[in-house]
Amino acid sequence: MTSSQDSGTTGTAGSGEPVTPDPIAGEPSAPVARLRVQRVRPAYRQVADDLRGQIMRGAVGAGERLPSETELGSAFGVSRSTVREALRVLASQHLIETRRGVRGGSFVAAPDPARIVEDIGGALGVLVTTPHLRMEDLLEARLLLEPAAARLAAQRADDETVEAVRSAALAPEDPDDPSGFVPHLDFHTTVLMATGNTMFTMMGQPVHDVLRTRLDRDRVAREEWAAVDECHRDIAEHIAAGADTAAEEAMREHLLALRELYRRAGRFGDSEA
Repeated sequence: MTSSQDSGTTGTAGSGEPVTPDPIAGEPSAPVARLRVQRVRPAYRQVADDLRGQIMRGAVGAGERLPSETELGSAFGVSRSTVREALRVLASQHLIETRRGVRGGSFVAAPDPARIVEDIGGALGVLVTTPHLRMEDLLEARLLLEPAAARLAAQRADDETVEAVRSAALAPEDPDDPSGFVPHLDFHTTVLMATGNTMFTMMGQPVHDVLRTRLDRDRVAREEWAAVDECHRDIAEHIAAGADTAAEEAMREHLLALRELYRRAGRFGDSEA
């Protein structure tokens, strides 16, 4: 009987791993490693990711000029067209800006919170039209964020900030806003700003922007809006009094009460389910 080695077929090692006969020595070679291979990213993506990482780490500061396309191409070992595409990616993410002229080039952009918030809001606005992001997800995020913001606002707000919160709670309807949601959502934004923590505003504002465009005021009775206004006034007074626990609880109860209103007034990807 001819063995598998004699016939040149693949045998099995004692461990159960397939082995391949060594064509020279006639003996099985070591088992072949099973590797997880990641697809190679396009060259321009690799360049963009590397430059982005250096910008985020502060290796290149705001206002500093990047090397020329030719210099970057030599440094990365890629063509100028690849570098140019990488720079377009960074520009679309507002990480760099291009200036023309003798003193032109690509410069690291200073962070613009308003632009970042706008970009995030736009992305969320697209997502809520799909099953990937539901209205309930937005409301759950607000329940985690805004009660804590109301507590901090009550602890930190000075006289000027208290006046701003009260004014937002008493703001009349905006005739230029057909949805009627501007004054109500602006109150919540004002509370976030009253914390003095920019991250609270940056996390909450995009959600408010989505709600502003996805809620239909006509589906809500007038007396319901009167109740919302009353809740806002109560929260504002708790903040003005420095009553942090009361402010936090009032905001949480207010957001929970808004759930049914948003379910009826919302135009989201899951609203028809």
